[in-house]
Amino acid sequence: MNLQRIIPLAIFTASSFMLWDAWQTHQRESLQATTPPPTMASVPGGTAASATVPTPSARVATAVPAASATAAPHADGLQQGQRVRVTTDVVDAVIDTDGADLRSLKLLQHFSAQESSKPVDLLEDKGDLVYVAQSGLLGTGLPNHTTVFTADKQEAALAPGQNSVDVTLRATTPGVVEVAKTFHFTRGSYVVTVETAVHNLGAAPISPEAYFQFLRVSTAPPGDPRFVSTYTGPAVYTEASKFQKIPFKDIDKGKRDYPSTANDGWIAMLQHYFVVAWLPTPGAQREFFTRKVGSDLYTAGVILPMGAIAPGATGTVSVPLYAGPQEGSKLKSLAPGLDLTIDYGWLTIIATPLFYVLSWIHGWVGNWGVAIILLTVLIKAIFFPLSAASYKSMARMRVVQPKMARIKEQYGDDRARMNQAMMELYKTEKINPLGGCLPMVVQIPVFIALYWVLLGSVELRHAPFFGWIHDLSAQDPYYILPVLMTASMFLQQRMSPKPPDPIQAKVMMFMPLAFSFMFFFFPAGLVLYWVVNNVLSITQQWQITRMMGDGKR
Repeated sequence: MNLQRIIPLAIFTASSFMLWDAWQTHQRESLQATTPPPTMASVPGGTAASATVPTPSARVATAVPAASATAAPHADGLQQGQRVRVTTDVVDAVIDTDGADLRSLKLLQHFSAQESSKPVDLLEDKGDLVYVAQSGLLGTGLPNHTTVFTADKQEAALAPGQNSVDVTLRATTPGVVEVAKTFHFTRGSYVVTVETAVHNLGAAPISPEAYFQFLRVSTAPPGDPRFVSTYTGPAVYTEASKFQKIPFKDIDKGKRDYPSTANDGWIAMLQHYFVVAWLPTPGAQREFFTRKVGSDLYTAGVILPMGAIAPGATGTVSVPLYAGPQEGSKLKSLAPGLDLTIDYGWLTIIATPLFYVLSWIHGWVGNWGVAIILLTVLIKAIFFPLSAASYKSMARMRVVQPKMARIKEQYGDDRARMNQAMMELYKTEKINPLGGCLPMVVQIPVFIALYWVLLGSVELRHAPFFGWIHDLSAQDPYYILPVLMTASMFLQQRMSPKPPDPIQAKVMMFMPLAFSFMFFFFPAGLVLYWVVNNVLSITQQWQITRMMGDGKR
C-alpha cells in the first residue's frame, strides 16, 4: 500500500470516529429526553417527605423542614416563592425567596445560538433545562435550600456610576439561628459572591457547615454544531489531583474518582462555551460531592465547615460564584486551573499557545476570520520545510508512476513479487516511501489542537467574518466554504500520484465527498482554516511538482 496515503486515510478515520462519537452523544440525549420527568418526591425542595439535603458522606444526613405554604410548587419539582430581579451591565439575575437560590441568569453580552437578539439563559428553572445554583446549612433546624427567606428588596439594578449592588435574604429558626444570605454583584463582572452570615440565637455553641451546589439536568443546551460532541457536566479541581471531569454516567454508576476532601480547589458545571463554578477561598477545608436526585436531575457541590459560633455571636462564609463565558485570561485570574474548563481536548498543551497566538493576531487585525487566515499562513510557514519534503516525495512518486504501472502489469496477482519490485524501484530512484507520510504525521497534532481551539473558544461565538458569515462558530449558512473545501480537496487529489491499488484509489476518490459531508455542518471558522490551508498546500504542491517536472530533483 502507498504509505504516503496512510495519513489522509487516518484523518478520514479519525473524522469518522468523531462523527460516530457525536451520534452516540445525540442518541444518549434522545434517550434522556424520553425518560419521565423528575417527580416532586425526587427533587430537593420538593415535598416534605423526601426533601433532604444532599448527603455526600455518612456524617452529614439531616432532615429538611417542610416548605412553607407561601411557596408554590413549580412544574419541575422546585418550589417557587417571590422573585427578586437583579440587573447589572452584564447579567440579568433572578433570586427566589424559596431557598434563596439563584434561579435565573441571563448573560446580556452573549446571545442565544437560536436567536441572535436573545441573551443566553445560563441558569434557568423553567422548561426542560433545569439549572440553578443553591446553598444552605447542614444541621437540624438550620435554613437550607428549601427554607423560605424574606428579601430586603424585590428589584435591584446597577445605577450609572455605581460599582456594585447587593441583595440580602433572611430566614430565622426561633431560638436556633438567624441567617442572612447576601448576593454581591459587581459592574463588569460575572462573579456573584454569596455571603452567608449565621447568628447563633441559642444558649450553646454551634458548628454549622455550609454547602454550595448546582442542581441541573444532564441534557446539553441546544445550539451546539451538529456532528460535534462537547462536554456537559460537573468538573472538580484541586492542586493534588488537578482538573477532573465527572460525567453524569459516572454519577449514575456511583463512580467516584475525584477527591472527597481537600484544602483547596473548586467545583464547576461545564457546557459548551460557558461555565458556572463555586470558588471557595484556598486554605479552608472542604468536601466535594455529586449525587443523582431524580430520573435526570443531579447535584454537584462543596461543603465548607464554618467553625464554632458562640451564643450571641455571628459566623460568616463567603464563596464567589463565577457564571459566565469561558474566557481563558479571566478564568485564569480567578482561580488556579479554572482556565482548564475550556475544552481543548487531549492536546491542550498545544491548543493553549495556539489560541494565545490567534488572540494576539486578532488584537492587531480586529477580525477573528482574518486572524484565522493569518494563523494558518503562519503555521504553514513554520511547517514549510516538512511540507516541501512531503511534496517532493510525492512529485518523485508521480515521475516514476509509469514504471510502477509496468511492474503491476508484469507481476499481476503476485503481490509478494510486486512489492519486492516496488522496493527495488524506490531504492534505484532514491525514493523514501515514508517521505510523503512522516512530515504529515508531525502536523496532525497541530491540526487537531487547532480544531479544538476553533471549536471551544467562546471568543469566536457570534464573531463575524465578512459577507454572509456572521458567526464563525456556526455552520456556513450558504455552504460556500464547504463547497470550496471540497473542490480544493478534489484538486489536491488530482495533483497527487494515483495509488496503484484500485481499491485504495476508489477510497481516495470518495474521501473528499466524505469530508465535505461532515464539514457542511462544522463551524465556519474551522472550515475557513481548512480552505486556506488547502489553498496554500495546492500552491506549494504545484510549485514543487512543476520544478520536479522540469528535472529539478
